[in-house]
Amino acid sequence: MSGRTRLSVCGVLATLGAACAMVPLVDKTTWLLQAALLLAVQAAVGVVARRVPLAVWLTVLLQALTGLLLLTVVFARAQAIGGLLPGPDVLHEFAQLVAEGTDDVGRYAAPAPATTAIRLLLVGGVLLVGLVVDVVAVTFRGAAPAGLPLLALYSVGAGLAQGRTDWLWFLTAAAGYLLLLLAEGRDRLSRWGRVFGGGQGPAGGAAVLAPGQGPAVAPVRTGRRIGVLVLGLALAAPLVLPSIDGGLLRPRTPGKGEGAGGGTISAVNPLVSLQNNLNQPQNREVMRYRTSAGSPQDLYLRIVALDRFDGSSWRASDRKITDVPVPLPAPAGLAPGAVRTEEAITSVAAADGYAQNYLPMPYPAQSVRVEGRWRYEPEGRTLVGDHGQTTRGARYQVTSLVVEPTAAQLAAAPAPPEKVLREYTQVPSTVPPVVADTARKVTAGAANPYEQAVKLQDWFAVGGGFRYDTEVGSGSGSNAIARFLEEKRGFCVHFSFSMAAMARTLGIPARVAVGFTPGTPQSDGSVSVGSKDAHAWPELYFEGAGWTRFEPTPSRGTQPDYTLAPGPAPDDPAAPSPRPSRSAAPRPAPSTGSGCPAELRKSGGCGKHTPQAQAPARADGPSPLLVTGIAAGALAVLALPLLPLAWRTRVRARRLAPGAGVPAAWQELTDTAWDYGIPPDGSRTPRMAAARITAAGALQGAAADAVTRLATAVEQDLYAPGPAQAPVQGLAEDVTLVRTGLRAAAGRPARLRALLAPASLRRRLSAWGTAWTAARARAVTRVRSSVPRRGKPDA
Repeated sequence: MSGRTRLSVCGVLATLGAACAMVPLVDKTTWLLQAALLLAVQAAVGVVARRVPLAVWLTVLLQALTGLLLLTVVFARAQAIGGLLPGPDVLHEFAQLVAEGTDDVGRYAAPAPATTAIRLLLVGGVLLVGLVVDVVAVTFRGAAPAGLPLLALYSVGAGLAQGRTDWLWFLTAAAGYLLLLLAEGRDRLSRWGRVFGGGQGPAGGAAVLAPGQGPAVAPVRTGRRIGVLVLGLALAAPLVLPSIDGGLLRPRTPGKGEGAGGGTISAVNPLVSLQNNLNQPQNREVMRYRTSAGSPQDLYLRIVALDRFDGSSWRASDRKITDVPVPLPAPAGLAPGAVRTEEAITSVAAADGYAQNYLPMPYPAQSVRVEGRWRYEPEGRTLVGDHGQTTRGARYQVTSLVVEPTAAQLAAAPAPPEKVLREYTQVPSTVPPVVADTARKVTAGAANPYEQAVKLQDWFAVGGGFRYDTEVGSGSGSNAIARFLEEKRGFCVHFSFSMAAMARTLGIPARVAVGFTPGTPQSDGSVSVGSKDAHAWPELYFEGAGWTRFEPTPSRGTQPDYTLAPGPAPDDPAAPSPRPSRSAAPRPAPSTGSGCPAELRKSGGCGKHTPQAQAPARADGPSPLLVTGIAAGALAVLALPLLPLAWRTRVRARRLAPGAGVPAAWQELTDTAWDYGIPPDGSRTPRMAAARITAAGALQGAAADAVTRLATAVEQDLYAPGPAQAPVQGLAEDVTLVRTGLRAAAGRPARLRALLAPASLRRRLSAWGTAWTAARARAVTRVRSSVPRRGKPDA
């Protein structure tokens, strides 16, 4: 096996090793086998093209076309011309699949179903990365830079999938890259000629190994040992470093070892999409609980609070996490004796099909009894799973407070602390002025922040003409809230996000809570919470009562008693429509299946990680296909000026390769001089040409001596009695010396011109033009000879 063939094989293995990191993202692994087969065919085409040999750009183009044909046969055969050739219909099909795949990536939680669109993104991405690795590592012999696309491929999977097998995917990707580096090193070593091994030859001397023959030589064995040692250190070091909590292979249990009280919680929303939860056909049970609370209709199960508003979305801030304290600290802003509280004990049993990182609890929790690796985030009073811990099948008990403030207590609440005001009333300047203007208009006449909050709630829920609609698209953008206020259609995400943002414009500290409504009571005394109970609601801060729930979403949840005031007299003609009351009508009982269907995956019920909830209204940004096309066009425009540089580098490497000969070195010398403004003159002898290059290029010292040696080598190669007398050693070094001297003597414009627009390219363009003219002349001659001439028939 030749060195380049070995590099191609190792490039395929390295690409597949990096692609293994994406195995946890999809519920089936057949796509990886498919990608391996197509990638092998694409690499084989490159091996054959380089053996012909073809030009570099033609080899890359042939490989790219092969990849396109393979993707066409696998994913768009019905639209292909003759079932093979891609046409406009195939490109249209690919565009649709890419758009669907992009949408599926945002809708499904890992592991996602292996839809055709997702498989196209995975297989196509592996082929693209494999092509880049092959071009960089094999064509241009740069295995080290080939690690960048491999790292990008590995990072996609490693960044989205987290679990106990992360170390295995790292080991696979690292081993593939190491194998590529070793193959490149062995190929580089073999280009020096025969390699002397450390063993004994047949005559007792050192064994002489031809390239590619015999056992691994000492440098190769040393490289393997170094690689194994480095991988071992990469895996073992996290286990002993005190600054890394838990290590890579064996996570530490919270509360034990160094660093147990540190770490951060990332800004992750535990629901993939509230809209998908509410629109799925079945209401799958996600948990069941029993509680001692006297008013279970107010027992919202809170998961996390979204407290950072950037103008287009609400997110959870990055917070420090600690071990779970017993008991939990007192809730922020809740003053003892300021408002009535009642203690409630709730026992929760999560379904086996419900797995996410945050622990649903009534707010505010006082203490939690739960098994597993859980950490505590003090600001939001949430519990988050550590090292892959999820709610799947969890059984836990929460002691919480039922806070029952009165309207008078909230109306008389003192001003919040300066720290709370500063952090929870931030509104970016990108929010349209209509949001604040509408908030002031709706709350006109309110005497205090509590009355402003109630007016906002009632405007959304009753008097503002809003309609609850789960079919409205949720998107992002600085105009999202303004769009929702204009269209007045949406679901809980729109209402909670908008009310919290408008409250902040009024100076009321606000955030958004995400979790579940109380659920449906069952005949056995328990309460069932289904996927359709997923909900979002605003929390506003009032000193003395702390973070207080409001309910602006029509027909969802229950409005708290402290926001309900007696209506006006019946004979009042200006009486507004009655506010929605607590409905006693039973909701459909959720099914008790514990499986994890595709619908529940979309809702985030089965996934460990979920994207952030977005601000209300539809997305008006460019489509992913358009963004991809623009990016590809920009890359092509940026890469176009580099094509002459790549071609010149390739030609120089071929001419100066070991065994290329004296004529190739002389040709490279004359072309290098041409690039720096000294055009070739075929009428001069080698010695005269060397003198001309030395004088015109202002060469001195070693560079001038190198030109003379090259001219002498050419004369001896042409006129010496035998080729053995021609001095062929050190030709590449001499050409390099001359090139360095010409570059040093040239100015900056000449250097740039020689690098990006080499004049010697004209020789190749002229050769291509001559070849094209000759081929066209031969074709015309054949056509003319095949046409019968008119004449008289023989007598």
